Amino acid sequence: MKLTFLGSGGGRFATITQKRMTGGFRIDDIDGKNIHIDPGPGALVRTYQFGLSPLKLNGVLVSHSHTDHYTDAEVLIEAMTRGMTWKKGFLVGSKSVIDGYERWGPCISKYHKSIPRVNILEAGETVKIDKLRVTATSTKHGDPKAVGFKFQVDDFIISYTSDTGYIPELAREHKDADVLIASVIRPDGDRLHGHLCADDFQKLVEEVSPKLAIMTHLGMKLIMNHPDQEAERIKKNTGKQVIAARDGMEIDLDEFRPKQQTLDEFKS
Repeated sequence: MKLTFLGSGGGRFATITQKRMTGGFRIDDIDGKNIHIDPGPGALVRTYQFGLSPLKLNGVLVSHSHTDHYTDAEVLIEAMTRGMTWKKGFLVGSKSVIDGYERWGPCISKYHKSIPRVNILEAGETVKIDKLRVTATSTKHGDPKAVGFKFQVDDFIISYTSDTGYIPELAREHKDADVLIASVIRPDGDRLHGHLCADDFQKLVEEVSPKLAIMTHLGMKLIMNHPDQEAERIKKNTGKQVIAARDGMEIDLDEFRPKQQTLDEFKS
């Protein structure tokens, strides 16, 4: 199972300047499926740039209705369905993304919703796709229907906060995550409404206690403030493995999966 960052930037100014790429991230071979999460501007181009194929996607997931999260979703759906000719794949998104909510969205056309399986998730709801369970998690963000995603296959959990301010629900809902991926927009304690800063992320890492914690969706202030140093600070303070995502970064997720007990070990 492989995690690839098609971009590590986020927020308005990182997006419009492309100081960091904004293509979201992709998980390959999760229960035999390839999924792309929050495909913002450039997702299609970055997919090819980093040696992956959008034609091999099985799912597209979009957490909320801001452009740095959904811009390339429709073109990836077209790739996934071979130009909208194959009844293939699934689309999971918030209500604002799929149907629209008040002044937010919709972000996906009726045409692009006509081929893949479509699931709308609100916080706390789960959809099961074969062995893969996708649960929507709570957020506090500008889009009131925004969600994070928790992916579970057997006893392995990957959690993604998406954009959110710090709320008590975060630790509870991302509990037991082996890998925690968080959108962290600013350094230190420099808070922006509806977003995590590095100090908020540190608190979340302490509470969730994952095997690996990753900061991504970095805003301009954090990009210019040495995100690797911020990650190292949080690592030192928490005792956990913490890294800042980089454009094109690949991570072998199998290293963080619970060890499977062999038959001989079970017998002993």
